[in-house]
Amino acid sequence: MTPLSRIVTLLIVTVSIIGLFFFIGAGIVKKNSLPILGEPDHVAGSFSFTNQEGKTITEKDVTGKVTVVEYFFTTCPGICKIMNKNLTSVYQTFKGEPQFMILSHTVDPETDSVPVLAAYAKQLKAEAPAWEFLTGNKDELYKAARQEYLLAVEDARLSGTAEDFIHTEKVALLDGERRIRGFYDATDSLGIKQLIIDTRRLLK
Repeated sequence: MTPLSRIVTLLIVTVSIIGLFFFIGAGIVKKNSLPILGEPDHVAGSFSFTNQEGKTITEKDVTGKVTVVEYFFTTCPGICKIMNKNLTSVYQTFKGEPQFMILSHTVDPETDSVPVLAAYAKQLKAEAPAWEFLTGNKDELYKAARQEYLLAVEDARLSGTAEDFIHTEKVALLDGERRIRGFYDATDSLGIKQLIIDTRRLLK
């Protein structure tokens, strides 16, 4: 084999190896990436609610942050207690991370006033801004659940009536661009573990 042939062979082998590593790397990135959910180009929109400290929280406060979105009510006798007990572990894991927030919206704003939410947050040892408990106009809270976060499990017979009520064990995970990257059962320990894993991915 001539020197030129050896050089050409070496170049071919080198390019092949580089190409192989490229495709392997691309496959790993794809495997470890999270999907973007909802209709194409769906991004959660603007909002303005009041937190447990009486402060107005808007989309500007969460832009660029990874957020977990929940809907609950303080007098819930069932799943809400389990959900928020489980979300406490998520809060404890990431409360020191400035690019992370939990947004817990009440579905019963008539009952869940600012003082009620403050007392509820205190019981959970949860503090803003890492964990915001939000109240406000019921129509706007429900609109956000349905249209922005796609978190709406309800009795269709009551939809649009005075008895309209949303109740779901699901929480949504949003990235810093306000895109939905996952839904998780917050009553399930495995769902919470996966939520923590996926939150870490987005924070990286």
